[in-house]
Amino acid sequence: MGPDIVPVTTSKADSRQDFRKLPLSHNNADSRASALRLVLTLFPDWEKSDGNIEFVRFKEGITNTLLKAVKRRPGYTEEQIDEEAVLIRAYGKGTDVLIDRERESQSHSLLCKHGLAPELLARFQNGLMYKFIRGQVCEPHDLTQQRIWRGVARRLAEWHARLPVLPASESTVTNGLDTPPEPFAEAMSQQRPSTEVINSITPRMMTPNVWTVMQKWIFALPTASEAERQRKETLQKELERTVAGLGEKCVMGKDGAGLVLAHCDLLSGNIIVHRHEPQMAPPPVETVSFIDYEYATPAPAAFDLANHFAEWGGFECDYGALPTRSVRRAFIEEYVRCYDSHSPLPPHKTQSDFVDRLFEEVDVYRGVPGLYWGIWALIQATISQIDFDYASYAEVRLQEYWDWRAEEEGTREKEGRELPLRERRWNEE
Repeated sequence: MGPDIVPVTTSKADSRQDFRKLPLSHNNADSRASALRLVLTLFPDWEKSDGNIEFVRFKEGITNTLLKAVKRRPGYTEEQIDEEAVLIRAYGKGTDVLIDRERESQSHSLLCKHGLAPELLARFQNGLMYKFIRGQVCEPHDLTQQRIWRGVARRLAEWHARLPVLPASESTVTNGLDTPPEPFAEAMSQQRPSTEVINSITPRMMTPNVWTVMQKWIFALPTASEAERQRKETLQKELERTVAGLGEKCVMGKDGAGLVLAHCDLLSGNIIVHRHEPQMAPPPVETVSFIDYEYATPAPAAFDLANHFAEWGGFECDYGALPTRSVRRAFIEEYVRCYDSHSPLPPHKTQSDFVDRLFEEVDVYRGVPGLYWGIWALIQATISQIDFDYASYAEVRLQEYWDWRAEEEGTREKEGRELPLRERRWNEE
């Protein structure tokens, strides 16, 4: 596992829906000075009281910057220092075209209200500040440990069962498209899609949802070259046929369309294992929390599960690490049991019935995360300043989608091509 001090949930008593909005921003080129301004604006007493203020770059993701701010008061233990520590998360440049930041704040507040997120302290111009307590951030290989994946299954079921699925408010429907970053500004100004156009991909579903998010991303794809225009047209057609084929395959759900409030980015780095006494043996099931809610949106539960299973391979897409059929089924059994404990399932069907159905749905959805993150990475390849090969990552993830399509349609077998590693691993018992 990774560093030993990370954000996890606070209690309901500590949570609140109101938070401050600071007219400041974080600057990566002058990180410490800008982070210090943020902290002292939120906690002015830190400047006058004894003890140094320290900043640690906590997580270098492929989208955002995450910093830990602590006040080292004389005589305080590490645990006492961490109790008032703050997490500063600064958004990557241009990511507003991908992420609805107003919606993210609302999701964080909703999670906090239900005791499923750390207290949101403030929102600044390009990020958030929130509380954290001790825990351990997972690495991809940690997800394969039974005591951890059982904890993930339980926590994800609690999310899906307890959280209400809410439509967008009028303040969030643009989802970042009003101010597209360069180099998309000129293209978007020529034909900026309306909310109605974006939402028309799922006319019978609550919006936003995972499908309308993907639709928004496709509208934001670059079209400077003929190859880019052709790719955009192809991905649009694939999204439409995917929604037509899968959009209403949802056995679990909180609304009429079978959607749940999904995390949609449940990679290892967003899963926190709660601490226990070092002299104690690890529990049979770890207690975990999820962080980073910027992609949270209504989606089929099967998408959230399939997406999480894909993340067992990490950013390197190590397909040999993906869960086999037996492990996926055991995960889903744990998930359904916990879901039923928080939101009782219909009495005319057994838990086993729901496990069977959800297992089949996750199997069918296994290629959709490749389409989702492939489109995302094509945009990031153009706007991001982070040192990550988004273009190659996009090709790898989109290939996952094409490989799934080839299996669904039977074209791979007809053409006599070898079964790809990811599909082979997915079929292993």
